Amino acid sequence: MWVFEETLQSGEKLADVINRTNEHVKYLPGIKLGKNVVADPDLDNAVKDANMFVFVIPHQFMDGICKRLVGKVRGDVEAISLIKGMEIAVEKFSEATVGYRDNREIAEQWVQLFSTPYFMVTPVQDVEGVELCGTLKNVVAIAAGFVDGLDMGNNTKAAIMRIGLREMRAFSKLLFSSVRDSTFFESCGVADVITTCCKKADIGGRNRKVAEAFAKNGGKRSFDELEAEKLQGQKLQGVSTAREVYEVLSHRGWLELFPLFATVHEICIGRLPPPAIVEYSEKKPRLSLLEDSARYH
Repeated sequence: MWVFEETLQSGEKLADVINRTNEHVKYLPGIKLGKNVVADPDLDNAVKDANMFVFVIPHQFMDGICKRLVGKVRGDVEAISLIKGMEIAVEKFSEATVGYRDNREIAEQWVQLFSTPYFMVTPVQDVEGVELCGTLKNVVAIAAGFVDGLDMGNNTKAAIMRIGLREMRAFSKLLFSSVRDSTFFESCGVADVITTCCKKADIGGRNRKVAEAFAKNGGKRSFDELEAEKLQGQKLQGVSTAREVYEVLSHRGWLELFPLFATVHEICIGRLPPPAIVEYSEKKPRLSLLEDSARYH
């Protein structure tokens, strides 16, 4: 397991502590790792001779790491990206979706690798849909956090989550006509949106948590400041994803079609105040997201 090397407050190296305690003491304290897991801060050495890669990193670091791997990996390597969850670590029943394009056999290999009696993995022939669900739900979580921080209540948050899921589906289908509606009813879709937007301390996502603090402070403290204070070195993905989505919407002339996505970004950069999450998101899109998806593709 490649580990980005850090020096802990004790002065010890993170990889050394993981190997001594069989525990990721910084990001997953109290959870024992498998006996066959060895932390290695040397990326080249960690990937040597491997034929299956599992990426569990914030998406903003993926490009840099992949560039470092060029020429260092086998030609037949298979890879998958995923997000780990506390529910899985403590052996609570949960599920996940593996997206694949053509090779069902490889998808089944990943299913076999990850499946346990308490963790159900389902293969879905929709790579783009699964990937976009995992990305866009973080933007919806930011919106849900704003609602929590403003104490707007569960009904308002449920409405924001519904609008968010609708925009997730529409955005995905506009970008990729192959995206399947059924994917949004898998665990990567509606289930992940619910979990990520939940306020309960042990399952709520980091994006919702920091966005809640942002709204409680009236947008006067930056996301960078709140991230450093509340996430202990972990990274947000929703803010950067919201910016990237906004850039796509602006470039393609789709801003009016996606009021929630657009509003989240504008709140994050201080162009709008946090209460705008309902003042702007409640606007109906100029065109039907479903009926006009083919024309805008």
